[in-house]
Amino acid sequence: MTRRRQDRMLGILLRRGDWVTAATLADQLGVTPRSVRSYVTAVNARVPGGDAIESGPAGYRALPGAAAALRADAEPGTPRQRLHEIVRALLETDGGIDVFDTADRLHVSSATLEADLGRVRGLLSGAGPAAEGTGLALERHGSRLRLTGSELARRRFVSRLVHDEMEDGAFDLASLRRAADALAIPSGALGAFKADLVAALGRLGYFVNEFAASDVVLHAAIAADRVAQGHALEAAHGDTDPTRERIADAIGDLARTHFGVELGRGDRVHLAALVLTRIVVPGAPGEPGGARPDPQIAAAVSAAVTRAAEGYLVDIAHEDFVQRLALHVQNLVYRAREQAWSRNPLTRTLKSAYPMIFDVAVSIAGELSETLGVPIRDDEIAYIAMHVGGRLERSRRAETVLSATIVCPGYYELHELLRSSVDRSLGRAVEVTSVETRVDVDWDDIGTDLVLTTIDPPVPSDRIVRIQPFLTDADVERVTAAAARVRRARRLGRLRAELARYFAPGAFVRGLDADGGEEGVIRRLGQLLVAQGVVGEDYVESSIERERLSSTAFTETLAVPHALRMTATRTAIALGIAEQPIPWGDGRVAVVALVAFSESDREAFQTVFEQFVEVFGEPENAQRLIRRGTDLSSFLDELAAVIDG
Repeated sequence: MTRRRQDRMLGILLRRGDWVTAATLADQLGVTPRSVRSYVTAVNARVPGGDAIESGPAGYRALPGAAAALRADAEPGTPRQRLHEIVRALLETDGGIDVFDTADRLHVSSATLEADLGRVRGLLSGAGPAAEGTGLALERHGSRLRLTGSELARRRFVSRLVHDEMEDGAFDLASLRRAADALAIPSGALGAFKADLVAALGRLGYFVNEFAASDVVLHAAIAADRVAQGHALEAAHGDTDPTRERIADAIGDLARTHFGVELGRGDRVHLAALVLTRIVVPGAPGEPGGARPDPQIAAAVSAAVTRAAEGYLVDIAHEDFVQRLALHVQNLVYRAREQAWSRNPLTRTLKSAYPMIFDVAVSIAGELSETLGVPIRDDEIAYIAMHVGGRLERSRRAETVLSATIVCPGYYELHELLRSSVDRSLGRAVEVTSVETRVDVDWDDIGTDLVLTTIDPPVPSDRIVRIQPFLTDADVERVTAAAARVRRARRLGRLRAELARYFAPGAFVRGLDADGGEEGVIRRLGQLLVAQGVVGEDYVESSIERERLSSTAFTETLAVPHALRMTATRTAIALGIAEQPIPWGDGRVAVVALVAFSESDREAFQTVFEQFVEVFGEPENAQRLIRRGTDLSSFLDELAAVIDG
């Protein structure tokens, strides 16, 4: 557990890329600042020179050696390494292992080994990240232990253990190779196998999902390892067709070339199924690799998308979008029924950066799960969110383009050259709508979002950017930064205007505790809104159902539970602040905002939801609000101050 927390701390520092206080790290890890200091010391000891984490008055930040520290192997004889060796021994033989012989081989006492076996049982039964749906169990007869379950279940278990070893959010081959090495899975040929597999699929006319490609390559390595130990899949899994057979033959050739193993037909066909349902990106009919989805799945997707489009006021109910998403869902259903989930390294990013898009995906996934009778996990929801985000990107991009006026006193064609340079370098961020060539320009009369001027303005302003007559790289950076500030101010300004309207007086709890878990917190805050007639008990229960679909911890500090149906009498927020972060999903939060949305305020959903999450995405903002928000009035004052900069 200590090593895992150290690695999680490293992951936080690497993602942030800046100083993080000991208090923030302690909150996220669920430990004391003193423990954080000891973790930093231990991490620095992993690399020569101790240059993994730097300490300073502002806290801690990752140094160039942080990535190497994250990759550093666990010390021999640690519980983590022993766990790997025990699992490997159990998998290698059908006859099992002897407890006393294994303890002697690992140079530990029988009591220590029994504790390690308890951890193995926890992984198999559901007490760990690698546990869900393993289909395996430990059978004991005297001092002899053996693993029971199918060969496919064993392979899935190994795959989940490897993913558990990978650093949070990683999906690159280097991370996969290190994790595979930890479980003695052949990893040297992973890169070449992947490159040749992607090339082979390209020749067959398919596009490849790079996020899932490494996962399929891992399964190929596991298959090669198991076959080399005499544990082949005897029969083909599922129905075959000419397409699957062609991919199976290609995989067999690649396994022979790169792993030196002759895969049987059962293994080849099984891996071909993984390719078709994980890394092949479904294309629409008429496209390379295109196909038509099952009519039942297409109808379910169409209904879910239509309902989400109406409920969230988003423009996604288009035939081409539904068709492509239905093909993806068809593969998703197969994975769900086989318990062969795809990982998505962007899940955390999508949830925190695009909470509204992720929530639309949760709505679609929730309805599909109920209609099609399959569970849909967070990583799979993230893939649906990528489809939704892709569809909305064009309209979202149009909304982010700012208007600009160029002030450049006339001299030959100087102003024309400058406009051309601005269009070429900044056309995706700003649109030049006018050019002023006079020296005595009326600055107050300029109404565009930005003013790009080659002469000094009479009064400085955040929207006025001084640039050179011949645009430089530094000018481009300054304009880009100014555009980002204007866009952020515009977004948060909408939230600022709605603060007093949405936060319900009396619906504020300071000293929130974790009694009853997430559901207990939702019920406690929900009762405050029920008492005010904002929602009924059904809305509270619906919010709990939404939480079960996917955690609403959208940042490392904030959870925003809410129902998927906007049935409140008016939009209102019940707020709870914890003195110490409380567990929520797979993380910890200090602020819980239960939001009740009404049908008449559907447009407010995006304003309140995304901007509120954005404010708490900045750790400094979050800590300030948590520390100073002693009551609702002071919290709103601080929130307004944060928004106003």
